[in-house]
Amino acid sequence: MLKKNAFGLACGMVTGLALFLVTNYVVLLHHGGATLIKLEQFYWGYSITFIGSLLGFFYAFIDGFITGWFIALFYNLFA
Repeated sequence: MLKKNAFGLACGMVTGLALFLVTNYVVLLHHGGATLIKLEQFYWGYSITFIGSLLGFFYAFIDGFITGWFIALFYNLFA
């Protein structure tokens, strides 16, 4: 049995940290990020900057938490 809040927190941290790191990787080592620009349509205020990576962390954390919470819920229902 999975704990919904714990699993949601873990998923949120992983997705938030992933977006934060990928955004800063593009900012520091590459100049572009055409794929990441598409996230501006979904995450209000997100941009490929350091401040944008902080905002992206927040949005991705919320998305990951909600997704992880529902995965744990359904896992517990059907397991």
